[in-house]
Amino acid sequence: MYLPIQFNNSQFAHDVIRDNPFASLISNDDAGFPFVTHLPLHLDLRGDERYILGHCARSNPHWKFLQTRPEALITFTGPHAYMSPRVYPDLTRVPTWNYIAVHVKVRAKIIDEENTKDILLKQLIADHEPEYAAQWRSLPEKYTQQMLSAIVAFELEVLDIQSKFKLNQHRPEAHAKTYEIYKSGTDDEKSLAQWMRKIQLKVDEEAR
Repeated sequence: MYLPIQFNNSQFAHDVIRDNPFASLISNDDAGFPFVTHLPLHLDLRGDERYILGHCARSNPHWKFLQTRPEALITFTGPHAYMSPRVYPDLTRVPTWNYIAVHVKVRAKIIDEENTKDILLKQLIADHEPEYAAQWRSLPEKYTQQMLSAIVAFELEVLDIQSKFKLNQHRPEAHAKTYEIYKSGTDDEKSLAQWMRKIQLKVDEEAR
């Protein structure tokens, strides 16, 4: 993605992924056109190695595209909001949009073995509704096998991560006012204000 140096911040990428797990998985189809599946994903850290786990319906051709062309792109979108030019001390300005996005280049490994898929599903359940795990285990085996057979899972090895935090940080004359407006605004604006504060605290800590 287009990534000016002032917006490049990789140290919080994992936080963005965990906070915004509903992502877009992008591959090329057999005609060479981008094919997108929207799905929840799980970040799995294994020492210095990073993996992202997920699954799709067997009827979704995306897993076949991953099998043929394993390299793919995942995009995670964080909070975003309009920014008015009224935050500036002068009038010669234009509106813009502030946002957070993480792009992850991955290499896919298809998982179609039932026990392994079951383990992967439990990791996703633990992310969103840990209490459901007991209900899943109590379901009839015939039913759970049918459900597992209806999906194809994948383990996505992380090859590269790009993180963009466009928070007006390169405009010190307006940054404080932007924060003041956002911290009492919409949910997305409040979330952006929290990120502005979090990043500034990190900058101040590193400057000590």
